[in-house]
Amino acid sequence: MSTTSDSSVSFEQTDTRSEEMHSTIEQWIDELVAGVDDAQASDEFQEWLDVQSRFHDYSYRNTLLIKRQCPEATKVAGYRTWQEEFDRHVKEGESAIWIWAPIITKQCPECENSPSYHDQSDCEYDEIPPEEWSEGLVGFKSSPVFDVSQTEGEPLPELDREATGDPGDLVSRLIDAADDLDVTVRVVPQEEWTHGAAKGVCEQLSLIDAQPIVEVRDRANEADLARTLIHEYAHALLHFDVDDDTERAKREVEAEAVAYVVGRYCGVDTSGSAFYLAAWESDDSEIVRERLGRISRTAEELIHVLEDIRS
Repeated sequence: MSTTSDSSVSFEQTDTRSEEMHSTIEQWIDELVAGVDDAQASDEFQEWLDVQSRFHDYSYRNTLLIKRQCPEATKVAGYRTWQEEFDRHVKEGESAIWIWAPIITKQCPECENSPSYHDQSDCEYDEIPPEEWSEGLVGFKSSPVFDVSQTEGEPLPELDREATGDPGDLVSRLIDAADDLDVTVRVVPQEEWTHGAAKGVCEQLSLIDAQPIVEVRDRANEADLARTLIHEYAHALLHFDVDDDTERAKREVEAEAVAYVVGRYCGVDTSGSAFYLAAWESDDSEIVRERLGRISRTAEELIHVLEDIRS
């Protein structure tokens, strides 16, 4: 990929500092967009995309049912689907997650019932014989599914999205930056993490206290831990008051682009962000450029706070 890491960048305190910083960020965003294009064209991404396309998109109602029964669920499929599509098997003793599956069968054009229910109803439609009726939705039935964490077998392809390198004291500086950013931050041990496969979350602390809380899952890779902290801080600064799920992909693009820029500025290799962005906006890498102003302003704010802490 074309994105590269800088061992750490600094801008002299001059009258042109802001312009230099903005110009550099704009250049890095161009390189990030090129990196996303490269990621999309890679065999690794195409294999990952193929696997993702085999997972069913569940309705809002079923998504709520899944999250209520298994909050940590990330990839869900039926028993046979895991076997036949992914060569994985549900582990012995696992409890199913129950959802509502549609019943599609021959449907009476008049009462919209299946043939068996039509025969028991008062409907007198007889213009077309039941065997010639078109198929349609006649109801729902409970159906068991299982999360990938409940299965074992062939591994699913993963994208190498982790940041790498030596972050120095970047994690501690990011934690110290929370007060300046009006954010509550927690680094949660792996065994206490309750947010499934997510590496970090940004949520409201309480209905009374509107201050955002950022929680990140602790890990040995401190470079990636720092990238996740920056990503969630960007959500706190850009999206905390936004309640529009239709923009979720674009919000993820903005937050990850900020993480790429700030991480790169601090000497962390964040080139894996290209795969992250490709996964969220696989058909439109240009969205990163379209949101350059918001990305640049947020990245500069975080950079200024981190520099003040270091000085």
